[in-house]
Amino acid sequence: MEPNILITLAGIGILGILCQLLANWIKLPAILFLLLGGIIAGPVTQQLDPDSLFGDLLFPLVSLAVAIILFEGALTLKLDEIKNLRSVVRNLISTGALITLAVTAAASHYIIGLHWNIAFLFGAVVTVTGPTVIIPMLRTVRPNANISNVLRWEGIVIDPLGALFAVIVFNFIISSESANAYTTILTTFGGILLVGTLTGFCFAYLLGHTLRKHLVPEYLRNVLTVTLVMGVYAISDFFQHESGLLAVTIMGMVLGNMRNTDIQDILEFKESLSVLLRSGLFIILAARVDFNEFLTLGWRALIVLIVLMFIARPIGVFISGLGSELSTRG
Repeated sequence: MEPNILITLAGIGILGILCQLLANWIKLPAILFLLLGGIIAGPVTQQLDPDSLFGDLLFPLVSLAVAIILFEGALTLKLDEIKNLRSVVRNLISTGALITLAVTAAASHYIIGLHWNIAFLFGAVVTVTGPTVIIPMLRTVRPNANISNVLRWEGIVIDPLGALFAVIVFNFIISSESANAYTTILTTFGGILLVGTLTGFCFAYLLGHTLRKHLVPEYLRNVLTVTLVMGVYAISDFFQHESGLLAVTIMGMVLGNMRNTDIQDILEFKESLSVLLRSGLFIILAARVDFNEFLTLGWRALIVLIVLMFIARPIGVFISGLGSELSTRG
């Protein structure tokens, strides 16, 4: 490996930790500094080019990193935490997501001029909040326990479901001209749910049994878990494309709620690993930003972003929380 590649890889890690420390010192979400650091390292100074650095491995590595982050987040999801708020979470990942999709798609069509097909695809993509964004923000904002739990559940569960929305919309677009469009969509939807759910449940119980019976030595527990998570993602995605994220999410949720299964050391290790992976991911992805694409869209793209943040998302959250014990006062 060339020395400059080693320096670049080490630099990504160092820059990530510095951004995390700065965020903790200033008491702002780390994502702001990580994105800024990536933009400065990438398009501004041209010191980091992820596509040249990683080549064809870039997106597979990103996918595996997201799978590990998602699994770590799902491990912390305890059903007892949202005993009285399950309807809110259910509404957020269904009704709320569809509202966000529809409002954003309409804004993209009428403001930017996107074709309805592309507008709905864009709307499906931006329904995802994701643990990579939500969890670091919760550490800084620190809302009350109910709001924190609901946002954490939604941010983690919506990630694979948002990907599922995007896949369904994309398959509808490419098959809309054929007579079997709806059959294709239903087959894709059912395949992702079936493969992702079965794979996640099976490997969760396999890992849970292994940990509970102490079938592996203590020093291999964390390594086994990380390796198995990557394997589950790859296996599920091999049998049904885009089902990997659902599989690792279900695997984490099931394992995290198993009785008589000690996962505390795994949680501590995975949390540290997730911080490192999140830092690297935001820097690498921000370094790929192309300012020319933003200039092409102009100020209209900013208006769509404002609609998404201050109209679509609030409406979806408000409707999802109706009738619950949550209030507008927090």
